[in-house]
Amino acid sequence: MKAHEIFNTIDPALVTQMLNWFRENDKNVYRSAIASLAQSKKLRLAFIQKKPLADQYAWILKTLKSKQSDTIGEHLVQVWLMAGNQEMLANFCDEMGIEHDGKGSVTGELPETLDSETLDKAVDKLVADFNPKLVTLYLQVFNLQTPGGWDNLGEKLANDERLGLA
Repeated sequence: MKAHEIFNTIDPALVTQMLNWFRENDKNVYRSAIASLAQSKKLRLAFIQKKPLADQYAWILKTLKSKQSDTIGEHLVQVWLMAGNQEMLANFCDEMGIEHDGKGSVTGELPETLDSETLDKAVDKLVADFNPKLVTLYLQVFNLQTPGGWDNLGEKLANDERLGLA
């Protein structure tokens, strides 16, 4: 699933959570994202910044749904997951036996295959400990880290009713 496809199906509350995190923790990324999105639509940054916050968020989400915003959308999600959701990422890596830096950033090679039984247990733990929509977002992005993704993770995302973005 590409970034624009994720933003076309994601619960807007999760996008609000992400944007709030950026505004509170990394305003430079927030401003840069708005500037890049505005430029892609041939708008002035000031035009977007003058909007009320709810309107800014709605505009950002609408713009991220566009295929031309894939790179910006993927970057935003990756930064938010890596900086704002380290505990979840580290838990997943621990459960899967993937080497990481203690914060969920993979330090070795990604595995060529994922053991299905281990994956099931890891997903069960994440869904029990974290917002299932956030878990789904992370797993979708994680599955983009290898060409074509992992078949069993793709199947899990498609068939496990707990793993929905909407």
